[in-house]
Amino acid sequence: MSTRQIGISSLIFLAIYVVQESIISQFRLPGGGFSILIIFVLSWAIMSERDIAAVIGFSGGLLMDLSQNTSGPFGQWTLIMLLAGYGISYLGYGDDNFFGGALGVVFSIVLGNLLIELLFLISAPLLGVSIGSFGQIISTLFGTSVWTLFLTPIVLPIFARLYKTIFQAGSLA
Repeated sequence: MSTRQIGISSLIFLAIYVVQESIISQFRLPGGGFSILIIFVLSWAIMSERDIAAVIGFSGGLLMDLSQNTSGPFGQWTLIMLLAGYGISYLGYGDDNFFGGALGVVFSIVLGNLLIELLFLISAPLLGVSIGSFGQIISTLFGTSVWTLFLTPIVLPIFARLYKTIFQAGSLA
């Protein structure tokens, strides 16, 4: 990756983070809402090679750890997002990709978001974070998945075009 690509990618990451923190986190949607940062990280990770996807996941997780709206110890989101970025890239990159077309990518991002939330729920009690009741957990997991399923087809072409512009690679849009 060149210095130009790193610089532009960093600015886009910071812009998405600012939008997440200043606008999206203010919405009080039923079922817990969504995270545009997670959708962005998973979108870019699925279009990237494994090593770049791991860096993208690490960067997204670091920004999530810096957020005031997340609970848990510093580094928990970084580890989870690093694993998610590498994992979704492992399944989705290349000619023999697992997901096929845009519909497969949308469902993989929704499934990846659900698995990220489940990893957080599994690791949170181990790190001393309270997670709420069973009903709250199910409601939040379902709500987050529904909002991600609704939003991903809207923002995926935008994220794919940004990725293509920066990396001049194959695009999903």
